[in-house]
Amino acid sequence: MAIIQFQNVQRVFSQNGKDFVALKDIELEVKDREFVAIVGPSGCGKTTCMRMAAGLEHPTGGQVRVDGQVVTQPGPDRAVVFQAFALFPWKTVWDNIEFGLHSLGVDAAERKRRIEQIIALMGLGGYEQAYPHQLSGGMQQRVAIARAYVLDPKVLLMDEPFGALDAQTRVVMQEELVRLARKNPRTVLFITHAVEEAVYLADRIVVMSRRPGTVREIIDVKTIREAEDWDQHKRIEDVMDLPSFVHLRTHVWKLLREQQLGDEH
Repeated sequence: MAIIQFQNVQRVFSQNGKDFVALKDIELEVKDREFVAIVGPSGCGKTTCMRMAAGLEHPTGGQVRVDGQVVTQPGPDRAVVFQAFALFPWKTVWDNIEFGLHSLGVDAAERKRRIEQIIALMGLGGYEQAYPHQLSGGMQQRVAIARAYVLDPKVLLMDEPFGALDAQTRVVMQEELVRLARKNPRTVLFITHAVEEAVYLADRIVVMSRRPGTVREIIDVKTIREAEDWDQHKRIEDVMDLPSFVHLRTHVWKLLREQQLGDEH
């Protein structure tokens, strides 16, 4: 069953009195509990797709649907994780995670149960009363992801969530997200510039063209990952050494390189 649907989506922006087409004829479905990553050249409209699914922007033509309903505004069925951690600096880890639940009117006992569960799952035990400035970037992003997951959303929308992290922390967070996605799967739309990250995390990869952004190709990763049991490897570097991973990464890079060459010529 398709949870997220882009149906002939167009997005036109106006700049200096002129219109330019950012997205054109986007057709895409994300199935229930499927992890889909979108990659593409800078300016191709990746983030715009995510923001339209979140209800933060609206298509100029076509429709975006979530769980069968046309998206017109943000809603509790969708949680968003941005590159910027966007934590409340004056609130503790516990209070940051609790904020959305409190806003939704979840009772105190249920809030406590959910927060304790997600803190254990995200490895945040012992940091409940810490403030964001006392945490590393990786720990802050764990809190941001926990805050999204604890709402039990139908859809999780992630826009370059590890882009602000150093390389080593980014790898750790990728491994953590894979672990979380296997234990507690969600329907995920994940925006990234990093090809290796997309191949490692996603069930399918959507490769977009340069502007105006269109769907260039959709690549099935899950079938290969499950056939070769990538998940038996606990470290990302072991997965990246597999011939099947190298083949997929190379294929995505070639598609992106074709788009870059098109820009240069």
